[in-house]
Amino acid sequence: MSETNELKILLRDERRSFRPGETVEGVAGWRLDEPPKSIELRLFWFTRGKGTEDVSVVSQLRFEAPQLEEGRRFSFTLPAEPYSFSGQLISLIWGLELVVEPGERSTRVEVVMSPTAREILLHQHAGA
Repeated sequence: MSETNELKILLRDERRSFRPGETVEGVAGWRLDEPPKSIELRLFWFTRGKGTEDVSVVSQLRFEAPQLEEGRRFSFTLPAEPYSFSGQLISLIWGLELVVEPGERSTRVEVVMSPTAREILLHQHAGA
């Protein structure tokens, strides 16, 4: 018996760069072998690099009465901060994650959020 579990996050216009206060819209889709207990989409940021990694869920959307195969629209308004950045030791990345329980199946899409809609590169702003 082969598994056909499939999870997708499709962003409107395939857009991956945003400014604070803008809306991230799209469709969360899934095709599952077994009925899910719950399906949730999370807007979050996390750090990657040296030292302790931080994670913060900013907003979440629980899809009620999910079917085996379905696509649901979503919309999140981005907060004022923190901005996406990349430095020599640590980076802060925004993302959307679709999580199915039970089984802890998930998929993730990374996005950028800053005043310029571009990742801030800290090494370019350091004194010479």
